[in-house]
Amino acid sequence: MHFKLIIALIEDDKTDAVMEAAREAGATGMTVINHARGEGLKQSKTFFGLTLETQRDMLLMLVEEHLSRSILEKISEVGEFDNKPGSGIAFQIDVEDAVGIKQQIASLSEVVEEEI
Repeated sequence: MHFKLIIALIEDDKTDAVMEAAREAGATGMTVINHARGEGLKQSKTFFGLTLETQRDMLLMLVEEHLSRSILEKISEVGEFDNKPGSGIAFQIDVEDAVGIKQQIASLSEVVEEEI
């Protein structure tokens, strides 16, 4: 089984909805890193040295490669990435090897067989 790592940077008020959508699309788990900061095309506005931007969360998901694209698209839809500028970004990278995922592999075997 081959895996991809999906990394999503989203507005913190959409974290729960994106997590639920990713699970429905096939993600078996994820790690959330709160209070990430970033900057897009335009610099963030400040007021007396305080940044006036919404907080972001970073979601890390190790997913089976056959499910990765549908999970990525669902994250984009729920996070409104294409409809609202600055709402977030998600991307996937190949994972060469992983350990500690024996339970996920067992639960994904049937799902992946149906996809193939």
